[in-house]
Amino acid sequence: MKLTNKVAIVAGGGRDIGRAISLALASEGAKVAITYCHSSSEAEATAAEIKSAGGEVLLVQADLTKPDAAAKVLADTQAKWGAKLDILINVTGGLVALKTLSEMDADFFNHVMELNVTSTFLMTQAAVPAMQGKGVVLNFASQAGRDGGGPGAAAYASAKGAVMTFTRSMAKELGPTGIRVNSLCPGLIGTSFHDRFSKPEGRANVAASTPLRREGNADEVARTAVFLVSDDASFVHGNNVDINGGLFMS
Repeated sequence: MKLTNKVAIVAGGGRDIGRAISLALASEGAKVAITYCHSSSEAEATAAEIKSAGGEVLLVQADLTKPDAAAKVLADTQAKWGAKLDILINVTGGLVALKTLSEMDADFFNHVMELNVTSTFLMTQAAVPAMQGKGVVLNFASQAGRDGGGPGAAAYASAKGAVMTFTRSMAKELGPTGIRVNSLCPGLIGTSFHDRFSKPEGRANVAASTPLRREGNADEVARTAVFLVSDDASFVHGNNVDINGGLFMS
């Protein structure tokens, strides 16, 4: 197994892509701390599946837009498994709602930025000292951060673009200390995100126009995440890695 005895935090690891990542890390031998904000039943189901397979897991409820919450996640993880943290995966984020420029107000825009960017910043800031000069941070951006997203997704796309830039900045700052930093930029992945925000006919058209002629799935994203946080990717650093079936080629 690639991650035996590694300690990982998956921020937003209870459902959809985060869930798949948590399960994949545990299957590779990692001890996994999963944060969730509101989706307690989904996080508990994910934790139960890890436990039933013989893995080690911790659930932490946290609103990661708040500085104290990020510190608590780290403290709880260290209390269970010791001071050293090996992996941080920042999945927390979301589109929240589709709103055009005229429909948005400052509170909405700031909320989307806090949910996607501030949470990534705060968890990274809290986690890096615990990596003790050797670890991996993997952020979640989006294809929307490259192409601006669909109608009504300007705030989300802007936030994910900021995550991509933050990833590059942290790669430059933390690389000399021995910490690798990358992000993943998913395209059309079959999750509740698109169940909620994408119209079925539009979703089908996008899938049909993708060179692989289909949507991706959460397990494919999770396998890529495992690669990026493992020693197999030891010289992959500062990249915003596309996973979109060729829909957008950066």
